[in-house]
Amino acid sequence: MSDLIAKAAIDRRIAEIIHPAVEDLGFELVRVRYMTGKTGVLQIMAQRPDGTIEVDDCAAISTAVSALLDVEDPIADAYTLEVSSPGIDRPLTRLKDFEQWAGYVARIETSEMIDGRRRFKGDLAGVEGDEVLITIEDQGEEVTIGLKFDWLSDAKLVLTDELIREVLRGRKDAGQIDEAQFDEVETIIDGEEENN
Repeated sequence: MSDLIAKAAIDRRIAEIIHPAVEDLGFELVRVRYMTGKTGVLQIMAQRPDGTIEVDDCAAISTAVSALLDVEDPIADAYTLEVSSPGIDRPLTRLKDFEQWAGYVARIETSEMIDGRRRFKGDLAGVEGDEVLITIEDQGEEVTIGLKFDWLSDAKLVLTDELIREVLRGRKDAGQIDEAQFDEVETIIDGEEENN
């Protein structure tokens, strides 16, 4: 399991416990994060293989995961369990995510310095072998570079009008929103672009 799905040791342990149950329900585990604080929060992101997830799906995952975590008890303190979709500006945690979202803007961070930097922002250009390709601006020129997937410490899509349109178009095509809702959002986006 990739470190992008589960970074810290506790995240990896939880992912090992819940991964089979999440898969058995027909979902893919996108990310697991346990965040400490006054009350800890265990955040689990999941989706169907087609990228969708409904509120009822989150409830089913939450029920299954809660039962497993009660038995295994990997977290000593009280915590809140949050099960959600990855969202529009989703984290990119699997190699296939970089292929699927090619053409969209992403922010990528690496664990080590690469050519004097750790942060890269640009258009995803797919994958080649075990490398994520991203087109960045370097000294005024656009260049496509490859970053080994194992080097990545964080990656997510950047919320852009183009990304919002594409996600909504997919939801419209899947029958999750109707034409009127899609047109309403298009009008809002177009109006904001004109004002900028």
